[in-house]
Amino acid sequence: MGNSSEDDDDKPTGPLENAWEMKIPGFKPEHNPHGMLEESSFATLFPQYREQYLKQVWPLVQKTLLAHSVKAELDLVEGSMTVKTTRKTWDPYIIIKARDMIKLMARSVPFEHAKRVLEDNVGSDIIKIGTITRNKERFVKRRQRLIGPNGCTLNSMELISNCYILVQGNTVAAVGPYKGLQQVRKIVEDTMRNIHPMYTLKALLVKKQLLKNPELRNENWDRFLPKYANKNLSKRKQPKNKKEKKPYTPFPPPQLERKVDKEIETGEYFLNKEQRRAKKKKEQDEKHAEASKRRDEKRSQAFVPPEEPHASTSKETAASTKVDIAAIRAKIMKANKKAKAKTGFKL
Repeated sequence: MGNSSEDDDDKPTGPLENAWEMKIPGFKPEHNPHGMLEESSFATLFPQYREQYLKQVWPLVQKTLLAHSVKAELDLVEGSMTVKTTRKTWDPYIIIKARDMIKLMARSVPFEHAKRVLEDNVGSDIIKIGTITRNKERFVKRRQRLIGPNGCTLNSMELISNCYILVQGNTVAAVGPYKGLQQVRKIVEDTMRNIHPMYTLKALLVKKQLLKNPELRNENWDRFLPKYANKNLSKRKQPKNKKEKKPYTPFPPPQLERKVDKEIETGEYFLNKEQRRAKKKKEQDEKHAEASKRRDEKRSQAFVPPEEPHASTSKETAASTKVDIAAIRAKIMKANKKAKAKTGFKL
């Protein structure tokens, strides 16, 4: 009775400023001396490439779960792991924790990190990222952006959230405190929606520093957080000639004229067959005459003589083409002297 009264004194009576700092009381065997009446079990499948590793660590898994009075079975034929409660199990929620542990191990999380889920203040989250983006190339690029060069982005996420994070296939597995799991989920989902993870990480770092300052704890932090403009522009090809939208009118468009109406307007409707044939032939003859005229003009262009240059221009060209014989003779004499000086022979 003395222990229960001490526990009641430790419980907070007023409202809490930060619920994340509240300590979860442990559930001990004396809290449930009668154990469990019904058996609960969970099973999960694992891929073939995990079989060798699970065979090695399974004795450690059984030993860890036996401390909580939970049985663990490994079926290598079916490729499944099973956890069951026993009559000695006192914690009703430990079977859910054990189920999460074997799920993480099936997702390639090492046993050393997966067994942390059995603790009270530690949880796990498996984030499915395969369905967020449909394009496979875009999905691979964004998943690589989540890991970062040499895993630096992933390490930064682990340091800020205090969680172990593993990117495997179409899922991201995280193990750590519940607040850190919320932060990891937000970063992962934002990254797969084309928001760089460094933006969210910077905002979380600023919040972490502001929490340490008691003066700014109850103030609005929007002025301290970095703001980034969304520059996502549509890459859809725009048409070269855009059609301008006409103003909306409730009336229907005017009815188009029929061929008969046009013939009545021009008077062709009232002509007989011979008159129509004569009119059609006249139009064709006019077209042929215009075509032959254009053809003759094109042919006659070849026989048009070019314009002759004027007398002044001819004199200028003659002056420009005049050769300076004296300059050429002096140049040759100079070359002969140089050759004679070098070789003793004249060119």
